[in-house]
Amino acid sequence: MKPAFSVISFTAVAGAAQGLVVALAVSALTGVPLSTGFTSTALLLALVMLAAGLAASFLHLGRPERAWRAMAMWRTSWLSREVIVLPAFMAVVALWWASVQWGSDAMMAPRSVTLALPLLALLGAALLWWCTGQIYACLRFIQEWAHPLTLLNFALIGLSTGLVLGCALAAALGERTALDEWAPRALAATLAAWGTRTLALRRNARLKPKSTAQSATGIRSAQLVQKSMGMSAGAFNTREFFHGATQAAISQVRRTLHLLGFALPAALMVVSLWTASAGQGTGVLAALWWAAVVCQVPGILAERWLFFAQARHPQNLYYQAVS
Repeated sequence: MKPAFSVISFTAVAGAAQGLVVALAVSALTGVPLSTGFTSTALLLALVMLAAGLAASFLHLGRPERAWRAMAMWRTSWLSREVIVLPAFMAVVALWWASVQWGSDAMMAPRSVTLALPLLALLGAALLWWCTGQIYACLRFIQEWAHPLTLLNFALIGLSTGLVLGCALAAALGERTALDEWAPRALAATLAAWGTRTLALRRNARLKPKSTAQSATGIRSAQLVQKSMGMSAGAFNTREFFHGATQAAISQVRRTLHLLGFALPAALMVVSLWTASAGQGTGVLAALWWAAVVCQVPGILAERWLFFAQARHPQNLYYQAVS
């Protein structure tokens, strides 16, 4: 498939925002004491990232003014469900941020009320990951996507990037409680995401296409050679379903996602954990965590690009293969 940068940026940015919200929600539900200022700043950052991801997704539409029609097929389309869940999730995050920003401790709200929004945010993030992952995992004719690791990788990569960003923000704002609580989880999520993504890449490398030129054309000859792309000139089918990159370029992208997306950030996290145990100040920790963020951004973008590019659409048997 030909990756669209709008979809790449949406899945990467929105996934990180979901991971950050999940970290905040779990801390709220388990009673981890986070300052009001830090919680408000983190929620606002997540909300801005979700809005940026939503705006980026509009760039992929031929007629953005008709985007609202994407909701119409919610009974059968995972994309329609994602379009519904995303604004609902953003609304919950916005309400949570408003309650933190302008709430009053003097109101003495019951604990069940104060935990309602974090719980809804946690459920909303999980549901949004499910909808986004199912958009691709439900396409049985694209073997590279049609497996449970697709769903798992969306969630784990989002948790990894969200927790790393949250730790960097906590270190920068001097929120040592959040940093001590989230740092081991960020490392665990990054290693888990790396492991499952590696499994998916190895699985996809061993796949054998179920469709052949013979099954596509109905010609049963054992020696069937295609002499053209199926069209005399370029068209939508020849442009949008194949990335056009060389095998060397794909190998470089794969090395980039392993190194910058997972290996180097994980190494920086290990150093930061050791530094924190040695009693270093938040300035050094902030530098290490922001370095992990800077490394992870291009690595995850490379990972998202490969996720889409590696998918082989069966139509390319006719529109791309040439002798």
